[in-house]
Order: sequence, then structure tokens, then C-alpha cells
Amino acid sequence: MVNNMANPFVNGVSISSVQSSENSLPIITEYAWDFEKDCFVFENGKHKIVIENEALKVWVYKVLKTERYLYYRAYDSSYGIELEKFIGREINTSDVADKLFRYVTEALLVNPYIRKVNAVNYEINGAKLTLVISLTSIYGNFNTEVSM
Repeated sequence: MVNNMANPFVNGVSISSVQSSENSLPIITEYAWDFEKDCFVFENGKHKIVIENEALKVWVYKVLKTERYLYYRAYDSSYGIELEKFIGREINTSDVADKLFRYVTEALLVNPYIRKVNAVNYEINGAKLTLVISLTSIYGNFNTEVSM
């Protein structure tokens, strides 16, 4: 049974004693997140807990929504992404798209559960940017998307 959150980037969070069969990393756990409503998911009045790739989807969402270094008191310096420099820039150029891919990859690969960022595609709809990301984790492949 998972009773503590395993997130190595949040200060003061303890690691679960449940071990992953893949290696010595504990099974990653996160509070479930409703991506459409942008809020936590509750079951019976308590936070719902998700594990493995579902937990990684939550972690990816949160790390890509967190500007690196802005919340230095809550997160260590490896958590977050530097996206502010892209605000107001045209993303439809190959140079900027390559930089965006590199920044996303660097932000995600600090997580020991993520082995490889396979692809980062983006969709622009007005002022909304949606990143569609394909990853390989210690639990297998999965896709996720984050809108900003």
C-alpha cells in the first residue's frame, strides 16, 4: 500500500516504502489531477492517489506549468521549465521549435523515472499553446499533453 507521496523534487516529502520491480526506485505516486478542471481529484472526501505512468502524467503537467527558479522555496533548482523567454515569440520557426524541444526535454529528464523524451509536438490555437509529449518511463511508453 502506498501511504506517502514519492516526489523527489518537493522539499520535505517522504518516499514510499513500496519498491518498483524495475529497479531500486520507489513506485512514483502523486495526487490525481483533473487536467480539464485544473484541480485535484477527490474520492470519498480524500485525495485520490495515482501511481506509475498516471503519476508521471501529473508530474509532467505540473513541472511544465512551473517556471523554473520562480518557486525556489518550494522546489529545488532542477524542478520546472524556463518558458517565459518564449512568451511573445513566434514558435513556428524551426530554431524556436528546436529550443522548445530542448527545454522540455531538459525539464523532464531530471526525473529518474523518465528514460527518454521521444517527441514534443505543439499545437497553437490563438494564444493557447498545447504540448503533446511522447515519453518512455521505467513503466513503459505513454503520451500526455499540457496546455498553456
